[in-house]
Amino acid sequence: MRWGSFLLVISISAAACHAQSATEPALATPPAAGTDATQAPSDPQTPAAPAATTPSAVATPMPVPAALLSAAIPVSSNSYVIGPTDVITLTVLKEPTLSSSLLVRPDGMITMPLLGDVKAVGLTPLQLSDDIAAKLKKYIQDPNVSVVLTAINSKKVYMMGEVAKVGPVDLAPGMTLLEALANAGGVTEYANTRKMYILRNEDGKHTKIPVRYKDALKGNSTLNVALKPGDTIVVP
Repeated sequence: MRWGSFLLVISISAAACHAQSATEPALATPPAAGTDATQAPSDPQTPAAPAATTPSAVATPMPVPAALLSAAIPVSSNSYVIGPTDVITLTVLKEPTLSSSLLVRPDGMITMPLLGDVKAVGLTPLQLSDDIAAKLKKYIQDPNVSVVLTAINSKKVYMMGEVAKVGPVDLAPGMTLLEALANAGGVTEYANTRKMYILRNEDGKHTKIPVRYKDALKGNSTLNVALKPGDTIVVP
């Protein structure tokens, strides 16, 4: 064999070996010590699972606005006097545990955290808010208190006799005799309006107030009596 042919054979063999090594997959890198060799390799297209996070503390719920519970009664906060069985919404700013809707008990008191029993009857909503704020200063710095009337139950008058609807009538501020009768559906055709009267209880004494119904209808404002809580209008 000539030297030229021998060199050609060697060159062809080397080229074949190089081509074979290029087509074979590279050997996997051995796993590091302390790892599981059977674990599947990660897919670069699969997003990694989010790291577990510790849930944050549950926020203390704020009190529900009074408008979502009951429509506020349109009365003046510095003139309406709170009575037994009225319902108020008490709000202490940034103090949800002290804020709630409260029923004024028959004894005239409300009960709230920190303060216990607080007198509400005989006070206006504004006076009650100021009183509670003064008491809370022992526990809270600069307490901001508001009181809103959400139900009037203590201010009622009662209809008896020949009226369309016998029973209690909610007493709106400044309500007169004729307005109360209108809310009760008016007198019946059998009513003896000449003997109509108002029965009023003041300081434990019952007072009978005669009513000149027809004269009041004619526009005499002095005979259209302004009513007071607890009045009973009797229509024989």
